[in-house]
Amino acid sequence: MSILTIDNGVFEVVSTSGDTHLGGEDFDQRVLDHFMKLIKRKNGIDISKDKRAIQKLKREVEKAKRALSSRQTVQIEIESLYEGFDFSEELTRAKFEELNADLFKKTMEPVNIALEDSGMKKSQIDEIVLVGGSTRIPKVRQLVKEFFNGKEPNTGINPDEAVAYGAAV
Repeated sequence: MSILTIDNGVFEVVSTSGDTHLGGEDFDQRVLDHFMKLIKRKNGIDISKDKRAIQKLKREVEKAKRALSSRQTVQIEIESLYEGFDFSEELTRAKFEELNADLFKKTMEPVNIALEDSGMKKSQIDEIVLVGGSTRIPKVRQLVKEFFNGKEPNTGINPDEAVAYGAAV
C-alpha cells in the first residue's frame, strides 16, 4: 500500500506499508489444504506425501482462484490425481472467501498503517488504484471500498502491468 501525491506530474510517496508474507499463494494454500483434508475425509486418501499429486492440485486450485474473480463457482477436475483416483469438486466464491477470511482481513492492515503514517484522512484520498494480482479478488475490492466509505476503487488499469510500470518509474 502506498499513498502518493501527484502535483504537476511529479509523484511523491507520502507513506507506504505492506506485508511481504501475504499474497496469492497464501490464498491458494488455504484452498489446497481444504481439498487435501476433504479427499482424506471422503475417500480415505492422503495425498500429502505425493509431491506430484500436490502440484497437480495446486495448479488447478490457482486456476480456480483466478476463475472465481469473475464467476461464483468453478469445477475442479483432475484425472488420475493419485494412484488412479479422479478428483472432482466444486469450489464456490463463498467457500473461497470463508477459507481465507482472516487473510482478507490481514490485507487491510497495511492500508490502515499507510493511512495513519501519512497523517491523512480517508476523505483526503482522491483516487484508489488497485494493482497486483490479488486485487482481482472481489472480496479484496469490497474490503477496500468499505474501508474508504464506499469510494469505488479504480480497476481500469491492468494490475500486473501497473506493478511493472511502477517499478520501472
